[in-house]
Amino acid sequence: MSAAISERWDRLALGRPGEITLAEGALLIAADEYRDLDVDRYLARIADMGEVLRRRLRSDISPTEALIALNRYLFDELGFSGNSADYYDPKNSFLNEVIDRRLGIPITLAVLYIEIGRRIGLRLEGVSFPTHFLVKCVLRDGAVIIDPYARGASLGLDDLQARLQTLASEVELDAALAASLLAAASPNDIFARMLNNLRGIYLQRGEREKALAASSRIIALMPEAAEELRERGELYAELECFRAAVADLRHYLTLRPTAPDAAHVRLRLAHLEPLAARLN
Repeated sequence: MSAAISERWDRLALGRPGEITLAEGALLIAADEYRDLDVDRYLARIADMGEVLRRRLRSDISPTEALIALNRYLFDELGFSGNSADYYDPKNSFLNEVIDRRLGIPITLAVLYIEIGRRIGLRLEGVSFPTHFLVKCVLRDGAVIIDPYARGASLGLDDLQARLQTLASEVELDAALAASLLAAASPNDIFARMLNNLRGIYLQRGEREKALAASSRIIALMPEAAEELRERGELYAELECFRAAVADLRHYLTLRPTAPDAAHVRLRLAHLEPLAARLN
C-alpha cells in the first residue's frame, strides 16, 4: 500500500466525521489487494454516475420517485446485480471490481446505492441486518427498507420477519427488535462488516495471511473489540507468530476477564507462552 493510501486509511481508522465517505473507505479496503488502485479515479466515476442521474430528475421530485429512478438507473440501465452465481468470490467485496464488473454482494452494492442516492438528495443509511446488509431511506413519516441485492426491492415487516426466521424460526420481529435491527450502521461498522466478510472468505480459501490483514484492519477501526482480538490471536498462533498471539489473547482477557471462553483462552495462553518465550 502506498504512503498516500496508508495515510488515508489512518484518517479513516481515526473516525473523523465527514472526512472519509463510504465509497472512499470501501476503496481503501480494496487498495490492500490492488496495490496500484487509483482510488480517486473510482470516486470520480461514482460522482459521474450520481451527476448523470441528478441532471435527469426534477428539482421537486419526491423521495419515492427518486428511489424508483435510482433503481431503474442502477439496475436496469447500468446493469448492476448481485453475483449469486459466485457469491464468495473476493472480487464481490472490492468496490473497484463491483464498479468494473457490475456485480457485487449486498454490502458493496449497498455502498454504491447509498453514495449515488445521496447525490440525488435521498437520505440513505446502511443497515447491518442479520441475514444480509440493507439500506434505509429516511422519510418525513417513517422509513423504507431497501435491498440493493434484490434490485432495490422495498421490504415490509413480513419480508424482514421471513428473513429472520431463516436464522431462528422462533424469532418474532416486534417493534423493539425491529428498531434495533434496523438502526443505522456507522461508517466504521460498515467497513468492519466488509472486512469480516473478506476474512471469512480468505479463511475458507486457506489464505491466512490475508485473513490476518483483514483482522488487523478491523481492530484498527475497533481497537476495543475483544472478540476481534481473540480471532486475530488465533490467526497469529496458526501462523506461528507466537508473541503476537500471546499479546492479543492477553488483551482479550483484560477486556473480557469473565468471558464464557476465558478458561479456554487461559489454557491456550499456557500452551503459547512457552513457545513465545523460546523466541527470546
